[in-house]
Amino acid sequence: MRPKSGFGLAAMPAIMGMLAALAAAPAQAATPPVQPAEGPGGVGDKSATIAKRAVGKASAATFVFHKAGPAPSGGRPVAVFLHAWGAANPQAYGAWIDHLARNDWLVLFPRFQELNRTKPSDAPAIAARLVKSALADLASDADAKPDTGRLALIGHLAGAPLAAHIAAEAAQNGLPAPKLVFAVMPGGIARDAKSRGIPLGELNTIDPGTMLVTLIGDKDARAADAAARKILRDATAVPAERKLFVRALSDDHGFPALTATLASPAGLDAAYDSGAIKLPPDPPGEKPPPFRWSADMALSGEQTQLVAQINNARADSLDFLAFWRSFDMAAAAAFTAKDAASLKANPAFSDMQRWSDGWPVKRLGVEVPKPHAPASPGASSGRQP
Repeated sequence: MRPKSGFGLAAMPAIMGMLAALAAAPAQAATPPVQPAEGPGGVGDKSATIAKRAVGKASAATFVFHKAGPAPSGGRPVAVFLHAWGAANPQAYGAWIDHLARNDWLVLFPRFQELNRTKPSDAPAIAARLVKSALADLASDADAKPDTGRLALIGHLAGAPLAAHIAAEAAQNGLPAPKLVFAVMPGGIARDAKSRGIPLGELNTIDPGTMLVTLIGDKDARAADAAARKILRDATAVPAERKLFVRALSDDHGFPALTATLASPAGLDAAYDSGAIKLPPDPPGEKPPPFRWSADMALSGEQTQLVAQINNARADSLDFLAFWRSFDMAAAAAFTAKDAASLKANPAFSDMQRWSDGWPVKRLGVEVPKPHAPASPGASSGRQP
C-alpha cells in the first residue's frame, strides 16, 4: 500500500535534508556591510592608545577621550557628546566615542545628569558650565589641545534638544558657536515651562553659520520625527541650505537585520566605563547645594526600558554607515564652510553599501527642509529619554 502522503520511505532522506537546510538558513543569509577601514565611518588608527580621564571635580565632571600623545599642530576637533536621559555612562556610546578618538577627535562627555538627582530643566545650564570648564581646563594641554574653531555637538534623544539649546545660548554662556549640531533621534522636549523634559529654549539665536542635522530612524519614529522637524523649524536664523533632515531605514534583507530604533545610535564598549575612570576630587571644604527631590528626576517605566536597550546595544552597520559616517561627512562639510545641501547632492552621503550577496542596503532618506515651514502642533511627546 502506498503511503497517503504520496512520499515513499526512499524520499525521507531528501525531505530531512531540506528541513536541515531550512533550519540552517539564517547562517547562510546575506550578512550586512562591515565597517570601512578608513574614511568617513572608518576604523581609524587601530594601533592607537586612547587616553581616558576626567576633568573638573567629582561632583561636576566631564569625561575626556582622545588619542594618547601630542595633538596635531592645529589641535583636535572637538565633539561634545550629550547622552540620552538616564544613559550617563559613556560606555553605552563607547563604540562611537572610540571611532571618534581613533580618528583624531577630542571627545568631551559632560556628566550633566546625576541619576534620580537632576531635573531635566536644569540640564542645559549644567551641561554648558561643564563644557566651558572642560575647554578651559584643556586649553593648554598639549595632548588634548582643543580646536574650538572646529566644535561639533552630538545629542541622542534628550541630548538632542540639549545640544540645540546649548548652541542657541553659546554666546551668552561664553562658549564658541558650534559649527555642527548633530541631533540623533530627538526626544524629551518639554512642552512648556511646567512640563517634564528638556527645555528647548529660543533657537532663533543659533549662529547662522552652524550646520544643523537631525537624524531619526523608521522605528518608533513619530515623536522623533516631530521633534526633529521642530528643532529645524525653530532655528530660524540658520538658512535652509544649512539644515538637513535624515532618516535611517530598517532593512531585514539579511541576517542580522538592521533595525533603526530609538536605541540604535548606542553601541556598548566596556573600555569606556566611567567606573574605571578616576574622578578629580572636589575642592576641600566644598559642600554641595541642598538637595530637593522632584518627580521629574526619576525615570518612568518607559524610559527605564529604553535606557536598558541603550545600555545593551551593540554597534552594527547602522552605526558605521548611518550615524558615524553621516556625522563625519557633515562635520567635514561644516568645518570647510560647505552647506548641508551639498551633502544631499552627494550620492555617497545616503549610500549604505551592500549586503554580502550584492543587494543594496536601503539608502538614507535625506531632505533639505523648506524655509519658513508652518509650525505643527504637538512637536514632541516629551516621553523619550
